[in-house]
Amino acid sequence: MTEMTYRPLGDSGLVVSAVGIGCNAFSRRVDLDGVRDILTAARDTGVTLLDTADIYGATPGGSEELMGEALAGQRDEFVLATKFGMDMQGRLGNDFGARASRRYVRRAVEASLRRLQTDHIDLYQLHQPDGVTPIEETCRH
Repeated sequence: MTEMTYRPLGDSGLVVSAVGIGCNAFSRRVDLDGVRDILTAARDTGVTLLDTADIYGATPGGSEELMGEALAGQRDEFVLATKFGMDMQGRLGNDFGARASRRYVRRAVEASLRRLQTDHIDLYQLHQPDGVTPIEETCRH
């Protein structure tokens, strides 16, 4: 195994590899076998950070779906980051353009957890502000 460098991710308590895998091509240019191969290579070289989003894939959610299948049996080997807040083309119901609202965040995280086939997401990020929702609402518990 190549010597990997690890760093704290802000003050979150998470420690991640200095190199991460961007997963925006999963289900667009990389199929399930390719995703499995990438995760194996990542694990073998010490890469722990996987970054995806609910919008990534040939159709929205495609990257998370393949990631969920490929992570079976090795979920705890990785720090999983995903994002919300982009237009999911109605897959989460009418969002009225408020894709950073508490109502929308709840729907988005539940859908991501299902697609990722996991009970937790290590880092959940707002992909872009929606221009409608105050950031205080998005960040409220």
